[in-house]
Amino acid sequence: MQPSPVSTQASPRDNLAGWLYVSPLVLVLVPFFVAPILVVLAASFFATDGFGGLTPDFTLASYVDVLHSALTLKLYLATIKFTVLTWIFTLIIGFFVAYFLVFHVRNQLLAIGLFLLCTVPFWTSNIIRMISWIPLLGKEGLINQALLTLGVIRQPLEVLLFSDLAVVIAYVHQLTIFMIVPIFNSMARIDKRLIEAAIDAGASRFDIMRLIVVPMSKSGIALGTIFVVSIVMGDFFVVKVMSGGGSASVVSAFYEDVGVLQYPTAAASAVLLTLVLVAVVALILRTVDIRQEIAR
Repeated sequence: MQPSPVSTQASPRDNLAGWLYVSPLVLVLVPFFVAPILVVLAASFFATDGFGGLTPDFTLASYVDVLHSALTLKLYLATIKFTVLTWIFTLIIGFFVAYFLVFHVRNQLLAIGLFLLCTVPFWTSNIIRMISWIPLLGKEGLINQALLTLGVIRQPLEVLLFSDLAVVIAYVHQLTIFMIVPIFNSMARIDKRLIEAAIDAGASRFDIMRLIVVPMSKSGIALGTIFVVSIVMGDFFVVKVMSGGGSASVVSAFYEDVGVLQYPTAAASAVLLTLVLVAVVALILRTVDIRQEIAR
């Protein structure tokens, strides 16, 4: 007598239970994420009367204006510059901080304490953290005064504050933690016996770093990169404050458009930036299967 085949179809009760599990997420995503995106997308195809009013006439004029503007290319290049520089420095700092905490701090309690210490800057607001750099980077700031006292420079360096350098410094200060956390989590799952076996086999520290630590930390690096890139490309406040108005970003453009009631142009810029971010995130996710890494 042959056993009856096992049914692979889920029962209505299981389907209902599945929908109940995801319903809280749906209730949050639909009104606060999906609906606003659809509104912005619709507004990008509307016409404007120039006084803040929208006319529901389908037109691509806003996209044409944005894509044919030389300012758009300039702003994207500036945004990419800030993004790449911030990503490089946050990756270097975040990787080696996580590496130190995981492989050089033997006491797990101490490692967790030092890890929590990295979150101290987030105990204050974003504005306070930016303002805190002004006494350090200003013409009369501590760095210039120290360099003048040591005789390294003869006059204060103006490039330290209200410049692109100040913007990158502020971003690195604020976003390094977004690199440390996922990389620390990935490194913490590396079996220490694997490192010991590599050392016994005669592998150098560089080989261990290149062949074991970095490949097994790819998921953390990818997640940290997504956090840093998406935050920098979606921000304008840091650029505006720390550059003194001397630099701008893509978000600054449609923020100004909103200020002069050019809502369709601002919406078109927002949609294009969203598409760029989605493409960048998709490219990053192609390098590693994050779901599989997280599920390990």
